Amino acid sequence: MTPERIAALLSDVAAGRLSPAEALGQLRHFPSEQLPFASVDHHRALRQGQPEVVFCAGKTVEQVVMICQRLAAVSGGFLGTRASVEQAEALRAAFPLMEWNAQARTVFLPPDPRPEPRGRGTVLVVCAGTSDLPVAEEAAVVAEAFGNPVERMTDVGVAGIHRLMAQGDRLREAAVVIVVAGMEGALPSVVGGLIGVPVIAVPTSVGYGAAFGGVAALLGMLNSCAAGVTVVNIDNGFGAAAAATRINQAVVS
Repeated sequence: MTPERIAALLSDVAAGRLSPAEALGQLRHFPSEQLPFASVDHHRALRQGQPEVVFCAGKTVEQVVMICQRLAAVSGGFLGTRASVEQAEALRAAFPLMEWNAQARTVFLPPDPRPEPRGRGTVLVVCAGTSDLPVAEEAAVVAEAFGNPVERMTDVGVAGIHRLMAQGDRLREAAVVIVVAGMEGALPSVVGGLIGVPVIAVPTSVGYGAAFGGVAALLGMLNSCAAGVTVVNIDNGFGAAAAATRINQAVVS
């Protein structure tokens, strides 16, 4: 349950539009709800600023559908990552308005009404190569679902560095930049040396044998000589988007 929904609930009680008993009924699963196979955290949006997100990999279709149903019932929507086609099809049958991004493997049911984007500025997701797009799209979709204005910049890896340099204005105008790259993972260092805003680097598992499933890119990013580059785990577009959201939407007193 989001802070906005709780505030609206309290306002309805104060105005007499809703009885305390009715409000309590709506809060009966707050802060968490126990299912046979999961404990659904309805308090997370109030506690952390973003709601619980369903990691669909490893869960059965039935488990994913039930968790998403409970999230939607309490908060009006849900977001899931690493969803399979079968899971997405089952969710689409239950929620016709759900948005399925096959490349990102995300399922998203936006609340109604859909909140306006907020934050200091734009979260720019920069993707080194087309093969890195699934991870970059996961980052972009999650950042959008978390309420950020999002832009994408694709296929600007260091093998053709002129493509990145041609878009210098877009890099400098962003509030936070997420850089997704595999192979040797050099792109975040280049971006970090060009701009003065936070750069979140995401290594991907894209590459030949010596890339070691993304370990080479991870180590390259961790050893970046560019200041202000922070690194998340291999293929973790979700984690990058969550960090970017906290930076972009942080309240400055």
